[in-house]
Amino acid sequence: MSRLTRTADGPYAPPAPARELTVVSADGARLHVETHGPEGAPAIVLSHGWTCSTAFWAAQIRALAADHRVIAYDQRGHGRSPASAACGTEALADDLEAVLEAVLAPGEQAVIGGHSMGGMTVLAAAGRPSLSTRAAAVLLCSTGGSRLVASATLFPLPPGRARTWLTRRVLGSRAPLGPVTPVARAILKYGTMGPGSAPHMVDACARVVHACPRTVRHAWSRVLDRLDLDERVPALDVPVEIVVGTADRLTPPAHARALAARLPRCTGLTELPGVGHMTPVEAPDLVTSTLRALATAHLPARAAVPAVPAEPALPAEEDA
Repeated sequence: MSRLTRTADGPYAPPAPARELTVVSADGARLHVETHGPEGAPAIVLSHGWTCSTAFWAAQIRALAADHRVIAYDQRGHGRSPASAACGTEALADDLEAVLEAVLAPGEQAVIGGHSMGGMTVLAAAGRPSLSTRAAAVLLCSTGGSRLVASATLFPLPPGRARTWLTRRVLGSRAPLGPVTPVARAILKYGTMGPGSAPHMVDACARVVHACPRTVRHAWSRVLDRLDLDERVPALDVPVEIVVGTADRLTPPAHARALAARLPRCTGLTELPGVGHMTPVEAPDLVTSTLRALATAHLPARAAVPAVPAEPALPAEEDA
């Protein structure tokens, strides 16, 4: 799991959860789950992307937890969820199903937000009974269903073998990222964020990404390289909003447009000028307001009760 480095304060400092729990997935993998906000409030479940953690959603959690129950979980191997030998889209779908069944009351639905690999998690689970009955609506941020490596624009080369080969070597590198230095921030900004991203946004993303163990980063890069979820897209038969940045080098807008064309109930596609891949951090207000609007439109108002005090944090584990 990750060695987490938390920002001291500001909108991207992860807030203390009201409750922490461990959810066991279908194959026995243990997932770290946090809940924020009042019990009984409309539920929003957040699934983060490759190399990230629950900390990635800090801005959305802070804004929504006043009147929503926000549930965020660490993908296996990320954050405080231990790594597992099983890496693949079926495992991602199993994990999301396990979280939904563990945190939602019988018959309760939630709005589900997924960023990057978190969005792919939702696509992988499309058509499964748990997602069909538990998801009232979905927000997909900066994601795609297939051909991720071939379509990435990290290198200023025309599409083809050379660009795909270089992209695969960079994304699948086993090299340690090391400390968050000015050079590391500049590299991360170029690859994952828009050119106008503020320094505090870049720093927040760098701290999260650099905390991901290189073995986990490499293992899941291979899954993303082979990703093919196109056949699952039509099975996501719930209202879906899509957000993408026009400067996204990892999942360019063509992916979002392809999803919008194939989803049965796409209710909107928003392309954000100059924004890169890290939309929840780069455009926090837009992502937050979209989640809130989906909850208002598709979830019944519930009688909220005060949040319970946070449980003691589990001790951090060292990387393998």
